[in-house]
Amino acid sequence: MAEKMNIETVRELALKYRNWGRWGTDDELGTLNHVTPEKVVEAARLVKQGRVLSLSIAFDSNGPQTGFGGRTNPVHYMLQDGGDVASGAQDYLPGLRYCDDAVSMPLQCATQWDALSHIYFDGKMYNDRGPELVNSNGAQANSIDKMKEKIVSRGVLLDIPRQRAKDWLEPGEAIYPADLDAAAEAAGIQVGTGDIALIRTGQIAQVRSQGSWGQYAGGPAPGLSLSCAGWLAEHEIAGYATDTWGTEVIPNETEDVFQPLHCVAIVNMGMLVGEIFDLEGLAADCAQDGVYEFMFVAPPLAITGAVGSPINPQAIK
Repeated sequence: MAEKMNIETVRELALKYRNWGRWGTDDELGTLNHVTPEKVVEAARLVKQGRVLSLSIAFDSNGPQTGFGGRTNPVHYMLQDGGDVASGAQDYLPGLRYCDDAVSMPLQCATQWDALSHIYFDGKMYNDRGPELVNSNGAQANSIDKMKEKIVSRGVLLDIPRQRAKDWLEPGEAIYPADLDAAAEAAGIQVGTGDIALIRTGQIAQVRSQGSWGQYAGGPAPGLSLSCAGWLAEHEIAGYATDTWGTEVIPNETEDVFQPLHCVAIVNMGMLVGEIFDLEGLAADCAQDGVYEFMFVAPPLAITGAVGSPINPQAIK
């Protein structure tokens, strides 16, 4: 049985693994500071076959969002289309005709990174900054655009269902540090400084098998136990992502704190966290060739002052 945890547990872990000031009082990158030029070169050397795998779900109206927290699926619409061309609406242009489009969506509605301004705990965000720094003009500190040149590193896949010999983890099934170590050992890899760990639960495979997103966005989910905080810190990874809506096991292990690992990892470690990654194709590829490490490239959109960003992450083997 898992240890009983509460808000005091979260506070203890927050203090124990806090990186405030570690890279200076002005730092807005957090654990991405572990990604050095040497680490990028190391990652580039992992490319052997030139095979690129996208880890993004589709950005369309068929996404997982239900309106929880104001999050809706993307709305794509045309500004100019073939009808405008055929009707002569663009005949004022000499020769050329065109189509244009637009999209409206919350930045956290599909495959995405959280910025360090996204989460607060005990009134603070990363590096001892207060909520007043995020206003109607966006985040004045810890915004996602500060990371636009940093998210290139060695990626590793930790396939937990494969390690447990099952197709997927069930909603509410927790992942513990020993599971992460066992998955790394089974894959023949070591996880270390500057890596980005992609942790598969199989929940996307589960909802696809059911033909519906169901409660994927905001409902019960497999995910990391709060006890993984030490593992994340001690391995000095640059960031992690999962194939779930919130990366943590839901229901959470702390009745008095929602998403406690977010509070420790994002707010106190300054950890890069990604959500709603589609890891199914990558997992199949890694199982086939036995290679669970790769170059990982996933820059955010440089949206000034944003607290998150949609992405199309790439694993390059």
